[in-house]
Amino acid sequence: MSDEQESMDLFGDMHPYNKLFQVFSKLPEKGLDEAEVLREIAHMSDEENAKWQNGQCSGTMYHGGMEHYDFLNKVFSMYSYVNLLQRDLCPSGTKFEAEVLSMVAKMLHGEEVTKLNARDEVAGAITSGGSESIYNAMYVYREWGREQKGITQAEVIAPSTIHPAHLKAAHYLGMKVIQVPVTADFEADVEAMRAQITPNTVALAGSAGNYPNGVVDPISELSELALEFKIGLHVDGCLGGFILPWIEKLGYDVPVFDFRLPGVTSISCDTHKYGYSLKGTSTVNFRNKDLRRYMYFAQEDWSGGIYASPTIQGSRSAGLSAAMWAAMVSTGEEGYLKAAKAIMDAADKIRAGIANIPELCIMGKTTFLISVTSDMVDPYFVNDYLSMKGWRMNGCQNPPGFHFCITLPQTQPGIAERFVKDLADGVTFAKDPPYEAPKSGFLYGMGASADGREILRQGLKSWVDASYEVE
Repeated sequence: MSDEQESMDLFGDMHPYNKLFQVFSKLPEKGLDEAEVLREIAHMSDEENAKWQNGQCSGTMYHGGMEHYDFLNKVFSMYSYVNLLQRDLCPSGTKFEAEVLSMVAKMLHGEEVTKLNARDEVAGAITSGGSESIYNAMYVYREWGREQKGITQAEVIAPSTIHPAHLKAAHYLGMKVIQVPVTADFEADVEAMRAQITPNTVALAGSAGNYPNGVVDPISELSELALEFKIGLHVDGCLGGFILPWIEKLGYDVPVFDFRLPGVTSISCDTHKYGYSLKGTSTVNFRNKDLRRYMYFAQEDWSGGIYASPTIQGSRSAGLSAAMWAAMVSTGEEGYLKAAKAIMDAADKIRAGIANIPELCIMGKTTFLISVTSDMVDPYFVNDYLSMKGWRMNGCQNPPGFHFCITLPQTQPGIAERFVKDLADGVTFAKDPPYEAPKSGFLYGMGASADGREILRQGLKSWVDASYEVE
């Protein structure tokens, strides 16, 4: 077996259906019967839905209700073939997207910006997901820094827990992200970030909440820092932005992270997570229209006519925007509050259960996402046991552990209690494991050395290769 094949085995079987169905490496001479195509797709869908419908999968599926998905798919089907670039043919696209952006801005207290500056007005755009929302924000700060401050080597300062999409955007855009270690509470270290500010700094970034631990960074302090140095502040609310406002309304202690803070200049917020829309939609909102304009591209002298687009995307299906709008207006504030309460009830039960397992501790102040570590047992062995019991956690590192992102499938009766029991049994398993090295920790352990990181990096790229290969 080659090194590449060995690294691929670490990530599991990429082609489980090749033995069940015909593999098409070229177009069939004659098209398949539509009923047969539907049968194959239904088989694969049923196989994969079974992996999360029992509530044992962290994150991934945020709503989980098949009736809800059926409703959104009906809406999508009415616009699936419509291109949002052609707004003259599809003015409904403007209704869907403008209203979604207005509703999200209101949820994030966008009306507060005019109280500080009458000229400000929150303005945003619809994107394909959190990574694109973050990319567009990073691009805006690069362009703003270049035009307003003459910065040609733009830098953004962020805690080490910031989502990799920031580094990915910097990679594409020729920027630099300065990552700063977090505090013992897994929150951004504001003073450490202050120490990294230079004349090349265009913005700070923080999370609400961050992916590894679910904590909300001290955005209020970062806001003051951004104002002091007259730089931008992007809040990555892709994960928590659409649930934290409702958790706050329920009476939980949620740090302020939105446009109520005068230094916050942009927020990314995913509608396809806790907004319960179909996958492939997100929002990015800016404090004013001037900032949003840096994101646009326009060419007025093209031989094909005139061209303008708001984000890096060109053609987009109006079906996703229609379904996003439909998800939000059909759920409403009452529906989002009800969902948030059910999620927090489940999360509170899990937190209470963990408090009775002395070998485990929760990383940081959490709400809907619970990140677990231990200095008494290897948490990766605990995760191994959970995997054997059908649970799918998200592994974390620095420190080693795993997290459980609570979504609506986990609000089913008995799921939280069963998880706590299996977690306790997992600790017992980890005290005397039947094998030497934890399976779920192997990949993370490779990141401890430069050589290991390079091997893992190449393995990850091989995994991406395999995801585009027929066999």
